[in-house]
Amino acid sequence: MKEIDWSNLSFGYMKTDYNVRINFREGEWGKLEISSSELINLHMAATCLHYGQEAFEGLKAFRGKDGKVRIFRLEENAARLQSTCRGIMMAELPTERFKEAVLTAVKMNERFIPPYESGASLYIRPFIFAADPFLGVRPGEKYYFMIIMSPSGAYYSTGINPVNIYVETNYVRAVRGGMGFTKTGGNYAASLAGQDEAHRQNYSQVLWLDGVERKYIEEVGAMNIMFVIDGEVVTPSLQGSILSGITRKSALELCRKWGMKVSERRITIQEVADAYDAGKLDEVFGTGTAAVVSPVGHLKWGDKVMEIGGGKIGPITQKLYDTMTGMQFGKIPDDMGWIEKL
Repeated sequence: MKEIDWSNLSFGYMKTDYNVRINFREGEWGKLEISSSELINLHMAATCLHYGQEAFEGLKAFRGKDGKVRIFRLEENAARLQSTCRGIMMAELPTERFKEAVLTAVKMNERFIPPYESGASLYIRPFIFAADPFLGVRPGEKYYFMIIMSPSGAYYSTGINPVNIYVETNYVRAVRGGMGFTKTGGNYAASLAGQDEAHRQNYSQVLWLDGVERKYIEEVGAMNIMFVIDGEVVTPSLQGSILSGITRKSALELCRKWGMKVSERRITIQEVADAYDAGKLDEVFGTGTAAVVSPVGHLKWGDKVMEIGGGKIGPITQKLYDTMTGMQFGKIPDDMGWIEKL
């Protein structure tokens, strides 16, 4: 194997030694299979290619300060994949089978887990898709569940430094009653045009508004969003149009544990702008598997530009980042019961 430069990893794809696969046939899941091939033999009429019956997850394995491998909130990823599968009428992989597959894949590819000193991790991508060769619109009867993985550096090239966010007002990603709560490829495809517009204006991410009134804040393309307004942590409530982020859930649980005032509710972009004008917008940050916690330093809504925190990470954002990454890398005790050790 070519020697890996652990200090120069991107968020992308690097082949590892093995992937794992489980097939669903005749109403039941089969045995776990291990493969070294990167290829899938798929019929050109497979329903996943035509009608979008596919779902995926994202999680990470970390090599700790003590040399042990840790995985963050594994069962939460299993539960979210099951929720997505229910939403798009796919077979649900039981939690224990999901855990078995992830742990097997990580153990088989342990040499690709970056060393503790690098601050990098092994990104794990479980996914499932319908494979029936059928051109009518109906739920599939045959499914493939697979896991691939790749060593990964920081999701954002700027690391923990504040990112710039563009508020999208023309395109929408999802609406309540649709599939916005699922982790399926179509939701990400729906975000590409808005993301391209943001990049053309030199912004790294898009902040999406609701698809009906175009005023309520939903989420950022790669993360959930949170605001600290006059000392209160505020984040959009889960109403079916945004992803139920596992890092989002973890951040809220920690803030409540620390005695902070936390609100999950509908919040408009105008309320955020008003708080900024009144000097009460203390911090803005995103949460997600890839970035963990990412401070927002610049928010553009139409002609209004909001500069937050003077280009520095805020105290709540920093504490959340330090606590979650501390658990992930074994630097601090896991007093929440979130870590699975190999």
